[in-house]
Amino acid sequence: MPKLIVCLTGMPGAGKSTIASGLQKKGFSSINMGDAVRAEAKRRNLEPTGQNLGKLMLELREKNGQGAVAELIKDDITKSPSDVVVIDGVRSNAEIEVLKKIATVKLLAIHASTDTRYSFLSVRHRSDDPQNRDMFNERDTREIGVGISASIALADETISNNNLSIEQLIDMAYQTITKWLA
Repeated sequence: MPKLIVCLTGMPGAGKSTIASGLQKKGFSSINMGDAVRAEAKRRNLEPTGQNLGKLMLELREKNGQGAVAELIKDDITKSPSDVVVIDGVRSNAEIEVLKKIATVKLLAIHASTDTRYSFLSVRHRSDDPQNRDMFNERDTREIGVGISASIALADETISNNNLSIEQLIDMAYQTITKWLA
């Protein structure tokens, strides 16, 4: 069976990483696009703050095209022993086009209200998580600027994550992927 790349897209804090980690426990491999940017920041000795990572993401796209971050993970996908590779954090259609060159791609959008996302991010404690509402809004604006709304709009399926338990969220994603594999 050819590889299936499942691209998770959605605004920051919608639940993409939660799904990716839950699906890993079910045997799928998972690659986080943000981790690729964090690794590049480390290579450049940049502190992994939200502001630095945001600037680096924009710089990579400016220099190497809108699919630049997807280019950083292509080898990891092709080397993965798994038939299903979950990509956490696709932000643009250009990234999706890069991935379509190496395997079949399905796009799963995760939606959650602004308040839900802010509360998720407030407890996550990743180095680039916003410290307040202004930083949260600034990050949303940056994400929209790189084209995330288009990838969300073009999703093959969408999950609404406003009142779901973690188990329900992961199960809905798993059921969707199982349907795509059938």
